[in-house]
Amino acid sequence: MKKYSAMVVVGCMALLIGWVLSVQIITTDGSDPGGLVPLVKLKQYEEELKILRGEKEDALNELNELEELIKVIETEQAAEDAVIRNLVSELEKFKMASGVVDVSGPGVVITIRDPGKADELIDDYNGILYNSEQLLSLINKLKEAGAEAISVNEQRIVGTTEISLAGTGININGTATAPPYTVKAIGNPLTIESALTIRGGIIDTMKRKFNWVVDIAQREDLSISRYTGVVSFKNAKPVQSDEESR
Repeated sequence: MKKYSAMVVVGCMALLIGWVLSVQIITTDGSDPGGLVPLVKLKQYEEELKILRGEKEDALNELNELEELIKVIETEQAAEDAVIRNLVSELEKFKMASGVVDVSGPGVVITIRDPGKADELIDDYNGILYNSEQLLSLINKLKEAGAEAISVNEQRIVGTTEISLAGTGININGTATAPPYTVKAIGNPLTIESALTIRGGIIDTMKRKFNWVVDIAQREDLSISRYTGVVSFKNAKPVQSDEESR
């Protein structure tokens, strides 16, 4: 009888242990980063990102409409007043200099590509990624050569532009980009090409030292899109003249 009672107790304990283990397994599966909960969150994030992109697109469209309206008003007022006409002309220059308007004109297009994998064991080799400072050097050389507007993979280069590494790509203005890189520059095509292609210059360095495939072509009519980001100043502010401060 005692033996039978002991077997019952052992059996009950075994059932209890099994139940506890099953609860632990279910709980662990529910919190596993590879389980269903992260997938649901991922879907949620994708939906939120889609909504934000739509809102950004709507905001840009509204901005374009307002800018067109302002342009019409400025044109009408400028036709009636010479002072306003001069102010509008100066304003357009400042807009072009800050990169907030689309521009067009003669210039050059530079295409930069990796030659291919040197080592078949490396699947995601990206020579441009590992030497991204060369893009910065190219942009500086373009400015030195008199380029009036520059873009890299359709990202307008402005005073606040940042070029940084992000995973297996390069972020420009906070936007992920990947090779090949197409650099557009508006300015005197002959002057710019001569400055970039001199022996020992930036393009020669890209070809000889890094073995990149670099092509440069002059264009008579080149278009560069505006900067679509937001420029904000947290610390800098205009200096008031003595008359304005009175």
